[in-house]
Amino acid sequence: MGEHTERLHDIAAEWPVTETATPFTGNKTSVRTDRVVMPDGSTVTRDYQVHPGSVAVLALDEDNRVVVLRQYRHPVRHKLWEIPAGLLDVPGENPLHGAQRELYEEVHIKAEDWRVLTDVYTTPGGCDEAVRIFLARGLTDAEGERFEVSEEEADMEIDRVPLPELVRGVLAGELHNNCLVVGVLSLTAALAGDGVEALRPAEAPWPARPFDASAGA
Repeated sequence: MGEHTERLHDIAAEWPVTETATPFTGNKTSVRTDRVVMPDGSTVTRDYQVHPGSVAVLALDEDNRVVVLRQYRHPVRHKLWEIPAGLLDVPGENPLHGAQRELYEEVHIKAEDWRVLTDVYTTPGGCDEAVRIFLARGLTDAEGERFEVSEEEADMEIDRVPLPELVRGVLAGELHNNCLVVGVLSLTAALAGDGVEALRPAEAPWPARPFDASAGA
């Protein structure tokens, strides 16, 4: 294998679509069917979930513990330990504002320092969901009454777990939530490398889900 002289990076591309249809529309997501022209000229059908995008928050306290929650996920029939996360309900919403909302609503916490930890496509072979994972530090309890929860969140458990313990659980195959896995491993890599101060600012551009950084919360 040859040596790479430049940093690897993904590039935007779009192959021609000759037909498109939406055979299913749900409450938050839908399914789209496209006829896509391949490089050899053939045409194939691709079905995928259309998703508004999500944000997740790895909230790290002064004792190097991560705020986690466990809730039931019906499609996989598991109660999963996760980090706070939620949908970008409003098109073009500033993802930082969405992340701050989720941290408040799910665990009743606010944070002083926010940075972008990483951006991922969760399952790009079958869904266009893009997730921005934030690192939040300087944690304090939020003011006022807790947000009223319902459905799966009504059974939710909340804890704070040391970062190394989460890494151990990930590598042992005991923790499976995508955002938790990517978040804790990304933070571990950042701490072992240039440090969290080198992470992107909280309102760094996000081509996968463009937003207006100047818009109010």
